[in-house]
Parts: sequence; structure tokens; C-alpha cells
Amino acid sequence: MKDFKLAVCQMAVTDDKQKNIEKSVCMIREAAANGAELVVLPEIFNCPYDTKCFSSYAESYPGLTSNAMMGIAKDLGIYLLAGSIPEIDGSKIYNTAYFYDRNGHMIARHRKMHLFDIDIDGGQYFKESDVLTPGDDFTLVNTDLGCIGIGICYDVRFPEYFRILSTRGAEMVLLPAAFNMTTGPLHWEISLRVRALDNQIFMVGASSARDVNSSYVSYANSRIIDPWGSIIARTDEKESIIYADIDGSKIESVRNQLPLIKHLRKDRYNLACEVR
Repeated sequence: MKDFKLAVCQMAVTDDKQKNIEKSVCMIREAAANGAELVVLPEIFNCPYDTKCFSSYAESYPGLTSNAMMGIAKDLGIYLLAGSIPEIDGSKIYNTAYFYDRNGHMIARHRKMHLFDIDIDGGQYFKESDVLTPGDDFTLVNTDLGCIGIGICYDVRFPEYFRILSTRGAEMVLLPAAFNMTTGPLHWEISLRVRALDNQIFMVGASSARDVNSSYVSYANSRIIDPWGSIIARTDEKESIIYADIDGSKIESVRNQLPLIKHLRKDRYNLACEVR
């Protein structure tokens, strides 16, 4: 992985799609002006994170949101992970992240593999599967920055997904997300750090800003984690952009000092790294 500057745009999301697109473009421009070569947006950044909204805000590809994202990536000459949006494909709706290269070409698409269906006593209830269909792909793409994997929010709960990305060469995983106020304080940061530690990769957790008046309240607190598990950039609940200078040599250095990847007993548990 090469050295480069990364930015996460923790944007406030409203119920106005056009304003959300305009806000994201504005924040992307600011991030690029400050030297970011890769910019990451949050999960479901063009509409409220609410199952009642997904159908009415959903777009096929290319659509209003993706055209705007392709245009800004090409205009600025950056890599852009456009968080995720509700994507309609035939009769199905997915929670989908699009990854664009410096020419504005879509080079990867990740449809959230693990749908967020929870019912916590005295806490959060949410059921994405009421509206959404899960994706099936382990999303990984080679770029001139390095080998980059993509997950979305609840995917982080499943270490198998990240182990497979890692064994296939991932050096960094981008994770648009929207953890809530029940699980966020307990599980968000530690999940990112453990996935980074287990696989000795960079983990990028990009959340939306917190709006206490929304139907779903995001924990926010975007984080960028290095392969040693150290937090190299963080923010709180407010709308903000965070930056990290990625040291590409960190991966090899950490793996040489603590050779977890080399010590994997694939002769005994290789099935954990296979896809069927």
C-alpha cells in the first residue's frame, strides 16, 4: 500500500435527497482541497436510515446520486467510496456502496451482505430485511493506492467476512456505517479495532453525524484504525471531516513484528477462509 491522505466525511443526513447530495459534494470538495486522495461517505447518506424510506428513495444505477458521485470523483481526480444508498435492481432493493476511481468510473459495488435485524431488550429494534435483500459478494478491488475491501456497517460483526478479504489481499477495508445509541457506545470502536488487529489491515469506519430528532439516532464517532489497532483519526457526534495520513509501510512492519497472518493454521482450519 502506498502513502496517501484519507478523509472520512461524517455528514448530517436529512430527509431531502437533493440537499444530502449537495452536502456530500461540498464535503468531498473540502476533503480533496485538503489533499485527500480517497474520500469515504457514510452508510445511507442520501436519505434517512429508516426502512420506511428505503423504497421511496431507492435508485437504480446510474441514478441521481451515483451520477453526482461519478462527476465529483472525476472532477477532483480522487477515489470515492460513496457510502451507501438504497439501490433498486428489478424487484429487489439493496443497501449498496459504489466505489469510484479517479476518472469517475465505478470500479466496485458492495451490497451489504449481513442485514441488520436486531431486537434488543430496552434498546434498539430494526429489521432491514423487511425491505432489503442481502448481497453475496466479497468486495475487493486493486487500486494504485493499494488493495481495498469494502463492507457496510453490520458486516463488521462477522469476522469471517474480513478474514476472507484479508486472505485475498486486502490492505484496507472501508466500512460505511450507522451504529446506533444502544450498540454504538459498547461495540463500534472495539469492532473496528479488533477487525484491524485480527487481519493487520487499516479499518475505516465512516458514520453519519448524530441527529437526536431522527427516527434512527446514529452513534456517529467515525474512526480510522491502523494495522496495530491504534486509532489514527477520530471524531465525535457532530458533522465533521477527519483525515489520516496513511503510512503504507505500516502493514508490512506490523506483520513482520507480529506475524499473525504467517501463523494462520490453514492446514487445520482452511474452511474458515473458503467461500462456498
